[in-house]
Amino acid sequence: MDDKLRTDGTVVDPVSEDPAQWPLGRLLFAVTHRVEQEWNAYLGAWDLNHAAFPVLLHLLAGPRTQRELAAASRVREQTMSRVLARLERQGYVERADDPADRRRRSVAVTDAGREAALQAARTAPAERIVTRGLDDSQRTALRDALLAMLAADDVAGGPAGADGADGV
Repeated sequence: MDDKLRTDGTVVDPVSEDPAQWPLGRLLFAVTHRVEQEWNAYLGAWDLNHAAFPVLLHLLAGPRTQRELAAASRVREQTMSRVLARLERQGYVERADDPADRRRRSVAVTDAGREAALQAARTAPAERIVTRGLDDSQRTALRDALLAMLAADDVAGGPAGADGADGV
């Protein structure tokens, strides 16, 4: 198929100011950028951001190593080190020697981190940010599409075209 044609035969104009003319990738970028900005503003109430928040959620299940957190968050260990340093300064996590292996450090959520994570994890605010402008059937279709995209990443072993960059 010609890259300039949609499946319905209409022409894509990637430089148009009309979003209806944009390719899917540009539309997705515009929406994800808006969602990320609003999500970070929401998380700012707890001095969190989109990179730190999932780390706290992972730690609610129990202490983990920096390497485990990096793998769970799909970022490099160096990136995770910066995220953890910030969370530690905020009093949300503590690092300690791993009792099972003295060469490793274990990361655990503090009471303040647990409270921040649980408050920020409320479903309604996130749903409002992500699904603004959608009706119930569109929300369901979006959820199904996103789950299918995540499943495709899991089957392929990670995001398509991943080059090792963290994107955080």
